[in-house]
Amino acid sequence: MTTDFLRYSCQIALPGFSESSQILLQSSRVLVVGAGGLGCPAAQYLAAAGIGTLGIADFDIVSTSNLHRQILYTPDDAGQKKALLACQRLQKQNPGIKLVPHDVRVTSQNVMDLIAPYDIIVDGTDNFDTRYLLNDAAVITGKPIVYGAIYQFEGQVAVWNLTNERGQKSPNYRDVFPKVNVSQIPNCSEGGVIPTLAGIIGCMQANEVIKYITKTGEIMAGKMLVFDAQTMQSHIIKIGDTTNTHINRLIETVNTPVISVDDLKRQLENNSVNLIDVRTEEEHEEFNIGGENIPLDELDKHFNTINMAIKTVLYCTSGKRSKEGVTILKKKYPKAQILSLDGGVKLWLEAGA
Repeated sequence: MTTDFLRYSCQIALPGFSESSQILLQSSRVLVVGAGGLGCPAAQYLAAAGIGTLGIADFDIVSTSNLHRQILYTPDDAGQKKALLACQRLQKQNPGIKLVPHDVRVTSQNVMDLIAPYDIIVDGTDNFDTRYLLNDAAVITGKPIVYGAIYQFEGQVAVWNLTNERGQKSPNYRDVFPKVNVSQIPNCSEGGVIPTLAGIIGCMQANEVIKYITKTGEIMAGKMLVFDAQTMQSHIIKIGDTTNTHINRLIETVNTPVISVDDLKRQLENNSVNLIDVRTEEEHEEFNIGGENIPLDELDKHFNTINMAIKTVLYCTSGKRSKEGVTILKKKYPKAQILSLDGGVKLWLEAGA
């Protein structure tokens, strides 16, 4: 065995796995989108396994509330870019592979160029807009995508858009979730998540990538694994052999205007902004940063009572619901200056504002 293969000797010794399998890994190009709870463990094991080129795409920065599940980062990393940090750490873990940081927000304008150099995509995103966008781009370009999702104690894993022996494509995300009301579904910062679940599901995603590249095992295509961290039980849902969707174009990304915590604080001191909390009444009473409380699902009932003559800032826990609120108000008042608080109350508290 050559020195290059010494690091991978234990996996090369596996039945059905050989040096040729390792060469396949070293020749592969994998893109991990989202360097968070799922992306961290998935990327760590893919790097350790010897993926030749590993891209990490994420536009976010590290925050303190990430640290319990995003295990590539430390408290000293707060405020720094995740994609750059992740690549630095993974390069130290395995100097023999190529790490490519993509410090970009994934949009309909750049997603095709982003995924073009890669053979397979790992979906480690935490928002539905990006998840649908990645899915659609993968279908259009014919690339497989490894899906993972976590919420509270439950996780899901599947492989979308795989070509079978008859040349047909397996189901994709839209076959299972044709349309989701994203404003009604909390993310991890709002609904909570047990940290170990992120590691379990992220490792499963890495496992599916390795199986796909080395052509070993049974790929999780046409089905979905659902895992319960409380009972340690899992079950597989059969989806079907082929896709029933017809995706031939991307839905254009809407860039929601945002305002930073520091900018909002300055403008509040000058009384130059109208502040609206779109969380529930219970959340508002527990803690708020001021302003009127109009829950997101009631926003359309208050069109005539909101003063659109001045700059209006919506906020929620993480920035997810407030962005949805901006979209709702923009449809009614397209020329009004309406923004979402970037990072929401979570970032406000972390910044000590």
